[in-house]
Amino acid sequence: MVTAVYSKSDLRPKKFLETQFCEGIRLKIINVKIDNKQPFHKRIWSFLMVAFFSTYYALTQKADVVIASSGPITVGIPGLLAKYIRRRKLVFEVRDLWPEGAIELGIIKNKWVKKFTYWFEARCYRASAFIVTLSSGMTENIRGRFGFNNIDDVTNAANLTLFSTHKELSDEYFLPNEYAIYTGNIGEVNNSYWLFNAAKELKAMGREDVKILLIGDGQQKEELELLKQEEDITNFIIYDLMPKEQLVAYIQNSFASLVPLKGTPVLDTSSPNKFFESLAAGIPVIQNTNGWMKEFLEDTETGFTIPANDYKALSCLLVEMKDNVSKYENMRLKCKKIAMEKFDKEYLAEKMLGCLVKAGH
Repeated sequence: MVTAVYSKSDLRPKKFLETQFCEGIRLKIINVKIDNKQPFHKRIWSFLMVAFFSTYYALTQKADVVIASSGPITVGIPGLLAKYIRRRKLVFEVRDLWPEGAIELGIIKNKWVKKFTYWFEARCYRASAFIVTLSSGMTENIRGRFGFNNIDDVTNAANLTLFSTHKELSDEYFLPNEYAIYTGNIGEVNNSYWLFNAAKELKAMGREDVKILLIGDGQQKEELELLKQEEDITNFIIYDLMPKEQLVAYIQNSFASLVPLKGTPVLDTSSPNKFFESLAAGIPVIQNTNGWMKEFLEDTETGFTIPANDYKALSCLLVEMKDNVSKYENMRLKCKKIAMEKFDKEYLAEKMLGCLVKAGH
């Protein structure tokens, strides 16, 4: 496996190109930092650097099938070279719909850049023996645009043992079932201001006892911390990143898990880790997209969907859930059950293996 160094990763390479072993997997680490806080042009440069050095490994390492896991879509460069130069089977894994997401969010504006990136996206798909996506929404998007049949979705997995084994919360500031939790990137794409505005609304309602806890980092973290202090929103709390073993207790002892995203069509296809981990922990999800997650929560009765910018509706739902925790006990049981059935890593690994076997034929 070839990887760069994501800012939230615990990889600590000492050389620019380094080999490490993790649970029996040989990692070829390219010591280029990928960080959501980086300016757009810096991130593009980082992506291109990773693609350049990944190409070396794609052209020299033994492989029957090469998996290019995107985003960013620049990982398609070594994938395509392995396909066309070495004649290897290519499996393209779509974790984000690039460039559609960047275009919808206004990150890519130049019409020629748009045309090129769409052309490159199509080239990656057409060169692939098989396409794997992270959600049914992504599968439908790609199949609808290109008409491919060699495509399937393999969602993120949840560590069921870790997230379903009860852990005591050792934090004197929080009691079980008195807060809703958000974990992950704090930024525009994740609609973090929606959570802040809901906390403000709760204060206006006289319900500061209903707390919203964010655990993570991102572009808007510092400005939200400053706003919280300026407006004295004491029920809006932000903690720094922490190891998952420690994070589990905070998720398990919340009454709801928040999975917000900015309201754009491409983000309706997203497949965030926190969604699966929350269900594995037995915590109902509140999210705000109109895609597969909304349908999933409705079909399985494991959570709720609120319109993307309706912070008043969110605050009212949080009050209802905190005041009636026992009412949602059956929903918590359904969350664990569905996670066991759909998001077990063994089940998903078997599904992914099936995709690789199809690609090899």
